[in-house]
Amino acid sequence: MVEPGRSASAPWHPDERAARVQLAACYRVFASLGWTELIYNHITLRVPDSVAGGERQFLINPFGLHYSEVTASNLVKIDSHGRVLDGSAHPVNPAGFTVHAAIHEGLPGAHCVMHTHTTAGMAVACLQGGLQANNFYSAQMQDRVAYHDFEGITIHADEGPRLLASIGRKPAVILRNHGLLAWGETLPQTFATLWTLQRACEIQLATLSMGPAIPIPAAVAARCAQDALQFKPGHGAGEDMFAALVRLVERQDASFRN
Repeated sequence: MVEPGRSASAPWHPDERAARVQLAACYRVFASLGWTELIYNHITLRVPDSVAGGERQFLINPFGLHYSEVTASNLVKIDSHGRVLDGSAHPVNPAGFTVHAAIHEGLPGAHCVMHTHTTAGMAVACLQGGLQANNFYSAQMQDRVAYHDFEGITIHADEGPRLLASIGRKPAVILRNHGLLAWGETLPQTFATLWTLQRACEIQLATLSMGPAIPIPAAVAARCAQDALQFKPGHGAGEDMFAALVRLVERQDASFRN
């Protein structure tokens, strides 16, 4: 049976196939971690230049499906304006891609963008002062986190330049009153950034529920950020971490490859 919007006579380029499988796997990893918000939020990945020929093309989840339902074949290929390029019958959420498009277009190294509304992430995003250097993981995010003020539901393209100005070159973003975001040159690298930020938020949420936290000196936090292995290319820049989770979800349900 051919997936709706998928032509049986037009097989994917191997590089696009690999990108689709990796992104679909990532949606399943998010589902297994509980990083879902019903049918909302997005992970986007730029289609390799070997396929797109230098054009800006992206893969995104079909709007209306839970992350656990995403597969390689039902991912939707779109341009930077959110227009469907592959004939998919699935819709795309404009509120989701507005932020992603601004980052993909405005930051040359942003080949992958991830956004979540986890409880811990949103709680810290709503907290005066945001993320604090008071735990093992927040110390590793020293000088890696940007903040962007809340402007409402992200459907207005004119927010893009302000968002980019807020981000600068920092790979982790706390969208105030909203949630977490990460971007990177590869999907595993982006995942490593988001996972570390998420863990930092979870621990801060638990700590502050019990009372004041012990602050970490700035010099110690800076050393932690420098020493953090999950961000270093020599250690896969998140590849080993992400691959382990893909193996986990594959043992549970390998249908994401379809």
